[in-house]
Amino acid sequence: MSQTQEFFDHINDGYKCKGDFITLGAGMLNDETVTNALIKIPLKTMNRHGLIAGATGTGKTKTLQIVAENLSAHGVPVLLMDMKGDLSGIAQPSPGHPKIDERHEKIGFPFEAKKFPVEILSLSEQDGVRLRATVSEFGPVLLSRILNVSETQAGIISIIFKYCDDNKLPLLDLKDFKKILQYSTNEGKKEFADEYGRISPASTGAILRRVVELEQQGGDLFFGEKSFDTDDLLRVDENGMGYINVVRLTDIQDRPKLFSTFMLSLLAEIYSTFPEQGDSGRPELVIFIDEAHLIFKEASDALLDQIESIVKLIRSKGVGLYFVTQNPTDVPEAVLSQLGLKIQHALRAFTAKDRKAIKLTAENYPLSDYYKTDEVLTSLGIGEALVTALNEKGIPTPLAATMLRAPMSRMDVLEDDELKELIDNSKLIKKYNEEIDRESAYEMLNEKIEVAEREETRAKAEKEKKETSRSSSRRSSSSRRSSRQNPVVKVLTSPTVIRSVLGILGKLIK
Repeated sequence: MSQTQEFFDHINDGYKCKGDFITLGAGMLNDETVTNALIKIPLKTMNRHGLIAGATGTGKTKTLQIVAENLSAHGVPVLLMDMKGDLSGIAQPSPGHPKIDERHEKIGFPFEAKKFPVEILSLSEQDGVRLRATVSEFGPVLLSRILNVSETQAGIISIIFKYCDDNKLPLLDLKDFKKILQYSTNEGKKEFADEYGRISPASTGAILRRVVELEQQGGDLFFGEKSFDTDDLLRVDENGMGYINVVRLTDIQDRPKLFSTFMLSLLAEIYSTFPEQGDSGRPELVIFIDEAHLIFKEASDALLDQIESIVKLIRSKGVGLYFVTQNPTDVPEAVLSQLGLKIQHALRAFTAKDRKAIKLTAENYPLSDYYKTDEVLTSLGIGEALVTALNEKGIPTPLAATMLRAPMSRMDVLEDDELKELIDNSKLIKKYNEEIDRESAYEMLNEKIEVAEREETRAKAEKEKKETSRSSSRRSSSSRRSSRQNPVVKVLTSPTVIRSVLGILGKLIK
């Protein structure tokens, strides 16, 4: 038996599927594509998370597009983080190309052009369905971790939330949270001290500075109403295809704090609201996080712990997480160890440090009789990748250098008029893009302070009125006393006494 036939059998046995699956491409041996040695990823294990990595320009985004559109074709909804703005083309079919046909002929099945149902979402002021969450929904623990505050300050944040719950003060946006922070050490100082203990102004000041930092990265756009309902990510169109929800993030690449806040909020909300799914035949939702290093780059240790916990637990909710980044080392080891599907595009060795990183990356993949992994990693072409996944029994599949299929949809962005038409036809725009600013903690506290100030002013006026009244009374009494003549003086100054005195004086003079 030839080596090629052995390899063909090796791949077909290793990637055999009984249930639904998606096809990524065909295995390669000695830089040649082995036709029909198909790399199949079972839908059953697509909730076991994954990694798409590789140097710039090696085809990571197109691989993401391939996996997303094949999931959609099987009725699985998808959420994409579009950092570079080049994923909206999924809404239009590929125009095709002779090189695409040639590629698919080598792989072993014909190319089919197809468009997919797409919903454009936005975290910022870009066009699209607005994604928001309230401060109350975030909760004190997540908010403390996003703000990266000390343990003492985290305790104060918990007290703030407790006070708002006890007094029915809705915490909707950062304006509400800042107001209650200021209130706790100013007008409400005594009230807080009586109920919850004294709060240090220095601590609230430190928390406030962290909130302002979050605002400067766009947090004020994210926090507020109307909150996005994660069930709207699970829609399927009339043809049974899952919606591909594309979050446009082209204007927040330099604001990793906002991106981390959004991702942590989304994952926490999904984990808390989705029912337990277990190992079903397919995932409920698959999330692709492009430029994943942005989540981990600025994350505190507490935030990393939270992300790692959610990655480990969210699989049971039927949700798969796929991190897309340049180097696997961008992802923490605790997260990397949880990833079932790994698609590794070429890495480039320009320095000694790069060569060490490539050797380290090679050790993360199964051993193979057909490849020297570290050498293959530097020789892969565009649209080629090393692939290993989990089969239907959860066992790692053989490592395969893979000629990847081409995306069925357009490998380019939508034109402005196409994007406008897509957004205008959205069924979610009217639901989420209306500005809502109902009465919340900010307005209620302002009203409470105004009432207290009016009461204080009225009490002060009454006090001044009483003091004025007492002063007037004292002056009146003094005046009356001075107007009443002493009886002795009255007798001495009477006309009779005066005439008698004058008569005596007259006799003495004579």
